[in-house]
Amino acid sequence: MTTLETTSSPYVLEDMAGHVLWLTLNRPRQRNPLSSAMIAALKTAIDAANDNPQVRVIVITGSGPVFCAGHDLREMSRREGESDKVREARVAQILRDCSKMMLGIVHSPKAIIASVQATATAAGCQLVSACDMAIASQEAKFCTPGVNIGIFCTTPLVGVGRNIHRKHAMELALTGDLFCADDAVRFGLVNRAVPAGELRADTEQLAQKIASRSAQGIRSGKEVFYRQIDKPLEEAFEFANEAMLDAMRSADAAEGSKAFLEKRAPRWSDA
Repeated sequence: MTTLETTSSPYVLEDMAGHVLWLTLNRPRQRNPLSSAMIAALKTAIDAANDNPQVRVIVITGSGPVFCAGHDLREMSRREGESDKVREARVAQILRDCSKMMLGIVHSPKAIIASVQATATAAGCQLVSACDMAIASQEAKFCTPGVNIGIFCTTPLVGVGRNIHRKHAMELALTGDLFCADDAVRFGLVNRAVPAGELRADTEQLAQKIASRSAQGIRSGKEVFYRQIDKPLEEAFEFANEAMLDAMRSADAAEGSKAFLEKRAPRWSDA
Protein backbone atom coordinates (compact mmCIF):
# COMPACT_ATOMS: atom_id res chain seq x y z
CA MET A 1 0.00 0.00 0.00
CA THR A 2 1.37 3.43 -0.92
CA THR A 3 1.47 6.41 1.38
CA LEU A 4 -1.20 8.08 -0.75
CA GLU A 5 -3.49 5.07 -0.39
CA THR A 6 -2.91 5.06 3.36
CA THR A 7 -3.66 8.75 3.87
CA SER A 8 -6.69 8.76 1.55
CA SER A 9 -8.34 5.69 3.07
CA PRO A 10 -11.10 6.18 5.66
CA TYR A 11 -9.97 6.80 9.20
CA VAL A 12 -12.71 4.47 10.41
CA LEU A 13 -13.87 1.41 8.50
CA GLU A 14 -17.51 0.35 8.85
CA ASP A 15 -18.78 -3.21 8.53
CA MET A 16 -22.37 -4.23 9.26
CA ALA A 17 -23.04 -7.81 10.40
CA GLY A 18 -26.76 -8.23 10.99
CA HIS A 19 -27.64 -5.57 13.56
CA VAL A 20 -24.02 -5.19 14.71
CA LEU A 21 -21.87 -2.35 13.34
CA TRP A 22 -18.10 -2.88 13.50
CA LEU A 23 -16.03 0.32 13.54
CA THR A 24 -12.32 -0.26 12.90
CA LEU A 25 -9.70 2.42 13.59
CA ASN A 26 -7.81 2.45 10.31
CA ARG A 27 -4.43 4.11 10.69
CA PRO A 28 -2.30 1.06 11.59
CA ARG A 29 1.00 2.56 10.36
CA GLN A 30 0.51 5.47 12.76
CA ARG A 31 -0.71 3.10 15.52
CA ASN A 32 -4.31 4.29 15.24
CA PRO A 33 -3.83 7.54 17.19
CA LEU A 34 -6.76 9.65 18.34
CA SER A 35 -5.82 12.51 16.06
CA SER A 36 -8.36 15.27 15.45
CA ALA A 37 -9.30 13.54 12.18
CA MET A 38 -9.71 10.15 13.86
CA ILE A 39 -11.79 11.66 16.66
CA ALA A 40 -14.05 13.39 14.14
CA ALA A 41 -14.43 10.24 12.02
CA LEU A 42 -15.27 8.07 15.02
CA LYS A 43 -17.77 10.59 16.38
CA THR A 44 -19.43 10.91 12.97
CA ALA A 45 -19.74 7.13 12.64
CA ILE A 46 -21.23 6.76 16.12
CA ASP A 47 -23.66 9.64 15.61
CA ALA A 48 -24.86 8.08 12.36
CA ALA A 49 -25.24 4.68 14.03
CA ASN A 50 -27.27 6.25 16.84
CA ASP A 51 -29.80 7.43 14.25
CA ASN A 52 -29.89 4.10 12.38
CA PRO A 53 -32.56 1.73 13.74
CA GLN A 54 -30.85 -1.18 12.00
CA VAL A 55 -27.84 -0.77 14.32
CA ARG A 56 -28.39 -2.30 17.75
CA VAL A 57 -24.80 -2.84 18.87
CA ILE A 58 -21.55 -1.05 17.97
CA VAL A 59 -18.14 -2.72 18.22
CA ILE A 60 -14.97 -0.60 18.20
CA THR A 61 -11.71 -2.31 17.27
CA GLY A 62 -8.38 -1.43 15.69
CA SER A 63 -6.43 -2.55 12.64
CA GLY A 64 -2.82 -3.67 12.81
CA PRO A 65 -0.52 -4.28 15.79
CA VAL A 66 -1.98 -1.53 18.02
CA PHE A 67 -5.58 -0.97 19.12
CA CYS A 68 -5.09 2.73 19.77
CA ALA A 69 -1.97 4.66 20.78
CA GLY A 70 -3.86 7.55 22.34
CA HIS A 71 -3.44 11.14 21.23
CA ASP A 72 -1.23 12.01 18.27
CA LEU A 73 1.80 13.60 19.94
CA ARG A 74 3.07 14.92 16.60
CA GLU A 75 -0.19 16.76 16.06
CA MET A 76 -0.13 18.15 19.60
CA SER A 77 3.48 19.35 19.38
CA ARG A 78 4.30 22.97 18.62
CA ARG A 79 4.38 23.77 14.92
CA GLU A 80 7.08 25.88 13.34
CA GLY A 81 6.43 29.54 14.07
CA GLU A 82 3.48 28.76 16.34
CA SER A 83 3.16 30.70 19.59
CA ASP A 84 2.53 28.99 22.92
CA LYS A 85 -0.91 30.58 23.12
CA VAL A 86 -1.97 29.33 19.69
CA ARG A 87 -0.60 25.87 20.33
CA GLU A 88 -2.37 25.60 23.69
CA ALA A 89 -5.67 26.69 22.15
CA ARG A 90 -5.29 24.11 19.39
CA VAL A 91 -4.46 21.29 21.81
CA ALA A 92 -7.30 22.34 24.13
CA GLN A 93 -9.72 21.97 21.22
CA ILE A 94 -8.43 18.47 20.46
CA LEU A 95 -8.92 17.49 24.11
CA ARG A 96 -12.44 18.95 24.17
CA ASP A 97 -13.35 17.13 20.96
CA CYS A 98 -11.99 13.88 22.36
CA SER A 99 -13.98 14.32 25.57
CA LYS A 100 -17.16 14.93 23.57
CA MET A 101 -16.52 11.79 21.56
CA MET A 102 -15.98 9.73 24.72
CA LEU A 103 -19.15 11.15 26.26
CA GLY A 104 -20.95 10.31 23.03
CA ILE A 105 -20.01 6.66 23.53
CA VAL A 106 -21.30 6.67 27.11
CA HIS A 107 -24.51 8.49 26.14
CA SER A 108 -25.14 6.48 22.97
CA PRO A 109 -28.47 4.63 23.02
CA LYS A 110 -26.67 1.62 21.54
CA ALA A 111 -24.62 -0.93 23.44
CA ILE A 112 -20.95 -0.35 22.57
CA ILE A 113 -18.24 -2.99 22.94
CA ALA A 114 -14.48 -2.50 22.65
CA SER A 115 -12.78 -5.44 20.93
CA VAL A 116 -9.14 -4.85 21.87
CA GLN A 117 -6.86 -6.80 19.55
CA ALA A 118 -3.58 -5.22 20.69
CA THR A 119 -2.03 -2.47 22.80
CA ALA A 120 -4.17 0.37 24.13
CA THR A 121 -2.18 3.37 25.34
CA ALA A 122 -3.25 6.52 27.24
CA ALA A 123 -6.39 7.85 25.51
CA GLY A 124 -6.62 4.40 23.90
CA CYS A 125 -7.29 3.07 27.42
CA GLN A 126 -9.79 5.89 27.84
CA LEU A 127 -11.56 4.68 24.70
CA VAL A 128 -11.79 1.17 26.16
CA SER A 129 -13.11 2.58 29.44
CA ALA A 130 -15.82 4.61 27.68
CA CYS A 131 -17.35 1.51 26.09
CA ASP A 132 -20.06 -0.43 27.92
CA MET A 133 -18.10 -3.66 27.70
CA ALA A 134 -14.66 -4.76 26.51
CA ILE A 135 -13.15 -8.01 25.34
CA ALA A 136 -9.40 -8.21 24.81
CA SER A 137 -7.00 -10.53 23.08
CA GLN A 138 -4.68 -12.23 25.55
CA GLU A 139 -1.89 -10.53 23.60
CA ALA A 140 -3.28 -7.04 24.31
CA LYS A 141 -1.52 -4.71 26.71
CA PHE A 142 -2.63 -1.53 28.45
CA CYS A 143 -0.81 1.52 29.79
CA THR A 144 -1.16 5.20 30.64
CA PRO A 145 2.46 6.27 30.08
CA GLY A 146 2.24 10.06 30.31
CA VAL A 147 4.51 10.01 33.35
CA ASN A 148 7.28 8.61 31.14
CA ILE A 149 7.39 11.85 29.13
CA GLY A 150 7.00 14.26 32.03
CA ILE A 151 3.22 14.68 32.06
CA PHE A 152 0.32 12.73 33.59
CA CYS A 153 -2.55 10.94 31.85
CA THR A 154 -5.16 13.13 33.52
CA THR A 155 -7.92 12.91 30.91
CA PRO A 156 -7.52 9.16 30.27
CA LEU A 157 -7.85 8.63 34.02
CA VAL A 158 -11.29 10.27 34.03
CA GLY A 159 -12.65 7.19 32.28
CA VAL A 160 -10.16 4.61 33.52
CA GLY A 161 -10.58 5.78 37.12
CA ARG A 162 -14.33 5.23 36.85
CA ASN A 163 -13.82 1.67 35.63
CA ILE A 164 -11.21 0.39 38.04
CA HIS A 165 -10.24 0.83 41.70
CA ARG A 166 -8.38 4.08 42.29
CA LYS A 167 -5.27 2.29 43.56
CA HIS A 168 -5.06 0.27 40.34
CA ALA A 169 -5.67 3.48 38.38
CA MET A 170 -2.87 5.25 40.20
CA GLU A 171 -0.53 2.30 39.68
CA LEU A 172 -1.18 2.56 35.94
CA ALA A 173 -0.63 6.31 35.97
CA LEU A 174 2.31 6.59 38.36
CA THR A 175 4.41 3.81 36.82
CA GLY A 176 3.52 4.16 33.14
CA ASP A 177 4.07 0.40 32.92
CA LEU A 178 2.44 -1.96 30.45
CA PHE A 179 -0.14 -4.27 32.01
CA CYS A 180 -1.28 -7.52 30.45
CA ALA A 181 -4.83 -8.42 29.45
CA ASP A 182 -5.28 -10.62 32.52
CA ASP A 183 -4.40 -7.62 34.71
CA ALA A 184 -6.92 -5.51 32.79
CA VAL A 185 -9.57 -8.11 33.57
CA ARG A 186 -8.53 -8.26 37.21
CA PHE A 187 -8.58 -4.46 37.47
CA GLY A 188 -12.03 -4.24 35.84
CA LEU A 189 -11.09 -2.39 32.64
CA VAL A 190 -11.92 -5.43 30.49
CA ASN A 191 -14.66 -8.06 30.88
CA ARG A 192 -12.53 -10.96 29.71
CA ALA A 193 -9.42 -11.90 27.75
CA VAL A 194 -9.52 -14.55 25.04
CA PRO A 195 -6.97 -16.13 22.68
CA ALA A 196 -6.14 -13.78 19.81
CA GLY A 197 -7.60 -16.15 17.22
CA GLU A 198 -10.93 -16.22 19.06
CA LEU A 199 -11.36 -12.49 19.66
CA ARG A 200 -13.47 -11.69 16.60
CA ALA A 201 -15.80 -14.67 17.05
CA ASP A 202 -16.13 -14.14 20.80
CA THR A 203 -16.93 -10.44 20.35
CA GLU A 204 -19.37 -11.21 17.55
CA GLN A 205 -21.16 -13.80 19.67
CA LEU A 206 -21.58 -11.33 22.53
CA ALA A 207 -22.68 -8.52 20.21
CA GLN A 208 -25.26 -10.68 18.43
CA LYS A 209 -26.66 -11.86 21.77
CA ILE A 210 -27.14 -8.25 22.89
CA ALA A 211 -28.57 -7.34 19.48
CA SER A 212 -31.28 -9.98 19.96
CA ARG A 213 -32.60 -8.14 23.03
CA SER A 214 -35.09 -5.28 23.06
CA ALA A 215 -33.44 -2.16 21.65
CA GLN A 216 -35.98 -0.09 23.58
CA GLY A 217 -35.05 -1.81 26.82
CA ILE A 218 -31.32 -1.38 26.20
CA ARG A 219 -31.70 2.26 25.21
CA SER A 220 -33.61 3.25 28.35
CA GLY A 221 -31.70 0.88 30.64
CA LYS A 222 -28.28 2.13 29.59
CA GLU A 223 -29.28 5.74 30.18
CA VAL A 224 -30.68 4.93 33.62
CA PHE A 225 -27.60 2.95 34.63
CA TYR A 226 -25.15 5.74 33.87
CA ARG A 227 -27.37 8.39 35.46
CA GLN A 228 -27.94 6.51 38.70
CA ILE A 229 -24.44 5.14 39.26
CA ASP A 230 -23.02 8.37 40.73
CA LYS A 231 -26.10 9.31 42.75
CA PRO A 232 -26.31 8.78 46.51
CA LEU A 233 -27.81 5.38 47.29
CA GLU A 234 -31.28 6.58 48.31
CA GLU A 235 -31.59 8.84 45.25
CA ALA A 236 -30.36 6.03 43.02
CA PHE A 237 -33.04 3.66 44.29
CA GLU A 238 -35.78 6.26 43.80
CA PHE A 239 -34.57 7.08 40.31
CA ALA A 240 -34.23 3.40 39.35
CA ASN A 241 -37.68 2.58 40.76
CA GLU A 242 -39.32 5.25 38.61
CA ALA A 243 -37.39 4.04 35.58
CA MET A 244 -38.46 0.45 36.25
CA LEU A 245 -42.12 1.50 36.41
CA ASP A 246 -41.73 3.39 33.12
CA ALA A 247 -40.12 0.35 31.51
CA MET A 248 -42.92 -1.93 32.69
CA ARG A 249 -45.42 0.26 30.81
CA SER A 250 -43.65 -0.34 27.49
CA ALA A 251 -44.89 -2.56 24.69
CA ASP A 252 -41.69 -4.59 24.79
CA ALA A 253 -42.12 -5.31 28.50
CA ALA A 254 -45.61 -6.65 27.84
CA GLU A 255 -44.37 -8.71 24.89
CA GLY A 256 -41.40 -10.04 26.85
CA SER A 257 -43.59 -11.26 29.70
CA LYS A 258 -46.10 -12.78 27.31
CA ALA A 259 -43.39 -14.56 25.32
CA PHE A 260 -41.86 -15.94 28.52
CA LEU A 261 -45.19 -17.38 29.66
CA GLU A 262 -45.89 -18.79 26.19
CA LYS A 263 -42.36 -20.26 26.00
CA ARG A 264 -41.47 -18.56 22.71
CA ALA A 265 -39.00 -15.98 21.46
CA PRO A 266 -40.22 -12.40 21.95
CA ARG A 267 -41.11 -10.24 18.96
CA TRP A 268 -39.77 -6.83 19.84
CA SER A 269 -41.52 -3.68 18.64
CA ASP A 270 -38.42 -2.44 16.80
CA ALA A 271 -37.37 -5.79 15.32
